Amino acid sequence: MSVLSAKRLDRKQRPNGSLSVIIPVYNEAPSIEFVIERVRATGLPREIIVVDDGSTDDTFARLSKSRWGPELMLIRHKGNRGKGAAIRTGLDYATGEFVIIQDADTEYDPADYPALLKPLTTGESNVVYGVRQSDTPRRGPLLFFGVKLLTLLTNLLYGCRIHDEATGYKAFRLSLLRRIELECERFEFCPEVTAKICRVGEHIAEVPVSYCPRTIKAGKKLRWTDGVSALLALVRYRFQPRCRFDREYETERATLAAATAD
Repeated sequence: MSVLSAKRLDRKQRPNGSLSVIIPVYNEAPSIEFVIERVRATGLPREIIVVDDGSTDDTFARLSKSRWGPELMLIRHKGNRGKGAAIRTGLDYATGEFVIIQDADTEYDPADYPALLKPLTTGESNVVYGVRQSDTPRRGPLLFFGVKLLTLLTNLLYGCRIHDEATGYKAFRLSLLRRIELECERFEFCPEVTAKICRVGEHIAEVPVSYCPRTIKAGKKLRWTDGVSALLALVRYRFQPRCRFDREYETERATLAAATAD
């Protein structure tokens, strides 16, 4: 793994409300520079962490030749490991109070950042999901109903009431992500992080976001097998012992035991 322009600031140097934007990217040469410009155009206090997941096109060449300023950190995996692995790498370098996961294509609009961040900054929740509108013709029936099935299963297994489990726009308080141990490599990041934040008792706030889906021909990388993997992940993490992924589990148990003893 190689790291370029990696300027890691101590967390004490970050102002309250600072934002880390993690962009996992694999073979997105036509869009990645445009996406970064859109993120920069938000004007929010942020660091942009781009993790090139072993691209085989000229994505990395374009990024390494660009001059984006000290707020951009460029990291490269030597080989393709998957979206989840790229996000986990980005989290290792994140220093902001809040984190947004930004896809490297143009399906999601960074102009929605203020809406995503509002429940975090007001203390309403520590995690926010951007809900896409129901646009079956644009997404395609297989993807549309697959997303509905994932959301239904999530609500049944974890007792939550969310509307778009598979959304690519997720915002978190970084301290929450530091609490849970993530292990996914590919597109299972969404069901894994949803399952684990629900298991630790977090409420997921939701806000509407704009969405402009692309087709497989245009470069979309999700396949039906990824949907199966996501379903299996939701079931697996529902029954995984919490002590295996919750870094505060033992402390919480000890506190509860002490309170009960008193």
